[in-house]
Amino acid sequence: MIMDVTIYHNPACGTSRNTLELIQHAGIEPTVIEYLKNPPTREQLVRIIADAGLTVRQAIREKGTPYAELGLANPELTDYQLLDAMLKDPILINRPFVVTPMGTRLSRPSELVLDVLPADAFKGPFTKEDGERVLDDEGKRIA
Repeated sequence: MIMDVTIYHNPACGTSRNTLELIQHAGIEPTVIEYLKNPPTREQLVRIIADAGLTVRQAIREKGTPYAELGLANPELTDYQLLDAMLKDPILINRPFVVTPMGTRLSRPSELVLDVLPADAFKGPFTKEDGERVLDDEGKRIA
């Protein structure tokens, strides 16, 4: 299937790997941006977050990051300050963000990517790394 899909990916993250595999399972070879090596620009990050319907604070990753040490929980910090922190330390950008013509999603959990991929693209079952089935034998989403 030809579809312009971009994933902001961290190969060390199981959720990100599962999301990438789901995209590929749909027969789509996405543009993979390893955002820790190639972080988005401020403009790209702002657009991705807005297009996903999130606030900047919702797009910050707390677990396994310097979030607490940097004092980012402080409610007085502005979006601009939070974006500065995310751009300076890209591990603070939650993952994986997926951008398709059907929309943008922060795919946590990974099956949220199904919301922005054509449902008829899946032709068989899909099971995540942890053994959880996401698609049945006919490629239909398991609720």
